[in-house]
Amino acid sequence: MNYQSQIVSVIRQRGQLTIPDSIRENVDWISAGSVVTVAQMKPDTIVIHPYKQAKVTDWDDLWKKIELARSFKGKYKGSLSKFIQQDRESRR
Repeated sequence: MNYQSQIVSVIRQRGQLTIPDSIRENVDWISAGSVVTVAQMKPDTIVIHPYKQAKVTDWDDLWKKIELARSFKGKYKGSLSKFIQQDRESRR
């Protein structure tokens, strides 16, 4: 399979670029709603790759850390919402 294909496209307003059908038909990871990574490799080169999450989230570990953070008690007694509201109003 020839992986090099060159087709002329136009970048529209707001930087929108339509990937031509002839390329989309040959690539299974490009479809409506696909998440991609766009990287500038050189001043005149832009590369588009499918987005791959670097790491799988360990949800059990994450929840343990959240519970640990919530377990710390501070000196402030009262409503955190009221504290935030008062703090924001005092900074105006």
